[in-house]
Amino acid sequence: MANSVLRFQAEKIRFIVNLTDPVFHGKYHGKNKHDDDFNLVLERARVAGVKSMIITGGSLRESQAALKVAKEHGFYATVGCHPTRSTEFDEFKGGPDAYLNALDEMLKENVNGRGRAVAVGECGLDYDRTHFAAPEIQKKHFRSQLSLAKKYHLPLFLHSRSAHKDFVSILREEGFGVNGGREVGGNGGVVHSFTGQLDELADFMSMGFHIGVNGCSLKTADNLNCARAIKLDMLMLETDAPWCSMTGAHASKAHLNTLPAPLNDLYFPPSVKPEKFVLGKSAKGRNEPCSIGGVAWVIHQLHPELPYEDIVEKVWENTVAVFGLDDLD
Repeated sequence: MANSVLRFQAEKIRFIVNLTDPVFHGKYHGKNKHDDDFNLVLERARVAGVKSMIITGGSLRESQAALKVAKEHGFYATVGCHPTRSTEFDEFKGGPDAYLNALDEMLKENVNGRGRAVAVGECGLDYDRTHFAAPEIQKKHFRSQLSLAKKYHLPLFLHSRSAHKDFVSILREEGFGVNGGREVGGNGGVVHSFTGQLDELADFMSMGFHIGVNGCSLKTADNLNCARAIKLDMLMLETDAPWCSMTGAHASKAHLNTLPAPLNDLYFPPSVKPEKFVLGKSAKGRNEPCSIGGVAWVIHQLHPELPYEDIVEKVWENTVAVFGLDDLD
């Protein structure tokens, strides 16, 4: 079983990560704690069956970095501004219009070819962290970024935390309430790192958006019930690395305990604390792209009637279709 899964994995898995984070270069909160092991992180992902990656941009500067990594390694990127960084629009030289224009120009120059931008985002609303940006500021600049998705006919990479009512209202007001906004120039997208309730899940799927699941989406029994309710043709898998690790305290742990040992070694390789780092091992507490297979395995356990390979295959098809990744083999 393990061998057949591994062969399949090597051909058919895709996921989303935050590879621009400095922890992948050994830097934590501005301090160097260990050697740069970025290339080893990529190699562990490759060995675990990762075919490619979408590198997420959460600000103008981070979007530039995401595109740089994508072009260097033949990956893909998103371009946009995370809601917790919405104040950057107002603080930018020239003001909000200049910031939006800079994102616009970045998309214009990078929507084709190797390392291209395949989505607008990460954008949305986050009312759990309004100390970074007030709700009114978030709403204003979420709405403005939707114009970019319409202009370039790109999918959205969406973020929603404790803001469902305002979030769906803005999407509907801007024409994204049906069929992912395709009637107004949009192209669907994914609500990433979903941790909401069943009624919220139903709203997103009825609006034509896919649902991204990672370790944070699988923490509690309620989370697992929601994950089980996602229609497979609307499902995407992600890691949100270096965040959203799956831990022993999460409800997902019982399902991960059934993971065959050879796969467990690939998806969750041995790790050490950053302060005791050994080159070749993972850093404890830092989620890595290779863990995507563990997320897929939990979803498989929630659908025991379906082979693991079939679930991974369906997610691959969903991701390729939404983000236009037809150039992948």
